[in-house]
Amino acid sequence: MKGHFNLRKRVEFADTDAAGIMHFASFFRFMEVCEHSFLRSVGFSAHPPGAEAGGGESSTDVGWPRVHASCDYKKALKFEEEVEIELGIEELGTRTVSYQFHFWKNPDDQEKRTLAATGKFTVVCVCWGEENEGMKAVEIPSQIRKKLEEIRTA
Repeated sequence: MKGHFNLRKRVEFADTDAAGIMHFASFFRFMEVCEHSFLRSVGFSAHPPGAEAGGGESSTDVGWPRVHASCDYKKALKFEEEVEIELGIEELGTRTVSYQFHFWKNPDDQEKRTLAATGKFTVVCVCWGEENEGMKAVEIPSQIRKKLEEIRTA
């Protein structure tokens, strides 16, 4: 995957079903945690303070709600297993970003390293209008776009 960000997580008891296997919904939470960690690593936030207060304080006071989320499961992840979540920027539009995720089982053993799942989020850049106006899609601010483009092509 071109230009990517990796995050390690352990499958916790709360992430599993009665059989001790990671529940399908937990993959979506792991993808979201990875996305938020990625944004912090490049100096931005998924939901900066003040973003809802009528447009925010600066041009980076935007939010990123999902307009698409999917996950395909290949191998079970079990309680207490460590997983590496790899995020890549698949597509960068004017107002949207599509992230691709790979979940790696046995991340430290090159012989046993296996793709456990793949996922995708498409998020839209939004700002908040005045009271009762709600969210509206906006162009990705130039300083965010520049950073995302640098990572996408790295």
